Amino acid sequence: MAEEKKGSAKESIESKSIDPVVVEMLEKAQAEGVSTIFSRSDETKPCPIGHDGNCCKVCFMGPCRLVGKTTVGICGATKETVAARNLTRMSAAGSASHSDHGRDMAHTLLAAATGEAPDYGIKDDKKLRVVAHYLGVPEEGRSKEEVAIDVAKTALSEFGRQDGELIYVQRAPARRQEIWRKLGIVPRGIDREVVETFHRTHMGNDQDAEHLLDQAMRVALADGWGGSMLSTDISDILFGTPGPVAASANFGTLREDEVNIVIHGHEPSLSEIIVAAASDPEILDYAKSKGAKGINLSGICCTANEVLMRQGVPLLGNFLAQELAILTGAVEAMVVDVQCIMQGIVAVAEDYHTKIISTSRKAKIAGAMHIEFHEDKAMEIAKEILRAAIDNYPNRGKVHIPDVQERLIAGFSHEYIAYMLGGSLRESFRPLNDAIMAGRIRGAAGVVGCNNARATHDVEHVDIVREMIKNDVLVVTTGCDAIACAKLGLLTPEIMEHCGPGLKEICQTIGIPPVLHMGSCVDNTRILTVVTQCATEGGLGEDISDLPVVGFAPEWMSEKAISIGIYFVASGVTTWMGVGSPVLGCPEVTKLITDGWREKVGAALYFEPDHKKAVAEAIAHIDAKRKALKLPDYDPTKYARSETYFPGDFALEKHGAYSIR
Repeated sequence: MAEEKKGSAKESIESKSIDPVVVEMLEKAQAEGVSTIFSRSDETKPCPIGHDGNCCKVCFMGPCRLVGKTTVGICGATKETVAARNLTRMSAAGSASHSDHGRDMAHTLLAAATGEAPDYGIKDDKKLRVVAHYLGVPEEGRSKEEVAIDVAKTALSEFGRQDGELIYVQRAPARRQEIWRKLGIVPRGIDREVVETFHRTHMGNDQDAEHLLDQAMRVALADGWGGSMLSTDISDILFGTPGPVAASANFGTLREDEVNIVIHGHEPSLSEIIVAAASDPEILDYAKSKGAKGINLSGICCTANEVLMRQGVPLLGNFLAQELAILTGAVEAMVVDVQCIMQGIVAVAEDYHTKIISTSRKAKIAGAMHIEFHEDKAMEIAKEILRAAIDNYPNRGKVHIPDVQERLIAGFSHEYIAYMLGGSLRESFRPLNDAIMAGRIRGAAGVVGCNNARATHDVEHVDIVREMIKNDVLVVTTGCDAIACAKLGLLTPEIMEHCGPGLKEICQTIGIPPVLHMGSCVDNTRILTVVTQCATEGGLGEDISDLPVVGFAPEWMSEKAISIGIYFVASGVTTWMGVGSPVLGCPEVTKLITDGWREKVGAALYFEPDHKKAVAEAIAHIDAKRKALKLPDYDPTKYARSETYFPGDFALEKHGAYSIR
């Protein structure tokens, strides 16, 4: 009987993730009695009323639970109002989080350009001048510092703008801009949209579901075509626009004989300077004085994607791995800033030697060491953080590092994709459009977003990506989905063998992999830029909504994901979000964000927990868009398989199809 129970427990753990490292570390956690997000998700079930969107708690007459015979709140608010208000508030909170990141990057650029943050510089002058053009900043005959000061100030003014339109709206296709203006959802100032959304959703204000959901789109657009897009552009200016880079992923990237420091969070101003400080001879000598051979950096969440794309720092894991990393006993410090950082890491660290070091003035964690980061003393503070980690190295106990890691290729900015398609003299998305028009590539999918402990870790991410490329759909990926793809071998050239024949042939010809890692969550704006350029290139309609493209957020969990999903839909990309629906309890609101938004903006938002059904619907959607464009029907037998010409296992790197920095 005891053996039967033990077997059942093991089967239960194995059902939590398809990542063998996660399973191994969960078995260790269970044996040692350590609580993790996985065990807590079993112990704490979601409130079914709030989960479905039928709970209102915006005033203290409630919370009002609209279930059974109770169809309205104490104030008379209907289910439609409550569900729409909840979703709109989530959109505003997500937009605020990503946009505040963009604000911080603009402040860092200003400080770097004025000399107030001497440890930072302008690494991509070309990108600076492109952004200056977008923002209407004169740049001819001016130094890069002069241009950067005005770019930063103009970017910051976009947050406080009170009327008119965000400047970056002009980067969208003209047809898309017309739709937004007709609906009255063009964002004004970024902060204005966030504040107005919370005002509208205060008790006793906006009480029309459709009107509320229009504002959900407007505040999300302020994120996608405002704060996040500015953040991506300014990060590129400061730290360099990414190009292809080779690295590795998973827990096998930790080192037994080095000081292991995990950087976790979202803002590259901290992580980039830590990478620089870790190679300082003084710091390396200090590590050796404590018995370590060196310093080993790895990343979790979107900080991981940022320093991977630009510096080749290995990926340790995505959101659900943060507690498990500490269980290895090999992590001297986990250095965190903002967003997606679980308070549970402090409790886990109490049983090991790991120091949790918080760094942001916006995000302290009870029980963690706090070393506040300031850009004007960036290198000094980074070295202080590294010394704290090094001092902890002699305190290690028994170490358990799973011997699992996977190779990967990442770093596909939209600029590099355009370069790959046409070279420096003819950068263009024309070859991609031509391949789609000819039917070699069926369409494209953006697969992005979080992990959610209510789903089997990484299964939906990986299954959706595999199904897409098998059906000749090119995939672009960011965030925790990108890390899932990296850990499970989907960012290697060998994945080409799992492509449909048309996609495989095109990828081999152009020299791109079928799954393109494009960066962190804020870098979803790179995807917006790609679909905009495809729409304006010609041959695939006049607007983003004409394209045979789809979006997925398979394991969404955060308010940021809601904002991202909504700004993709408002931009014209029909999107499927997994796990469950926050408006499930209100069919009327579900209809507004599907049929209603399809009529208004040409795209729909679906919450579909069955990812196989979502894939089938998405492929049907792609084929319907192809038909509407009068393109040839997709026919996987039309094009010869590449092994006709290249027998055996074909790997891009064997044939030098692209260079790796």
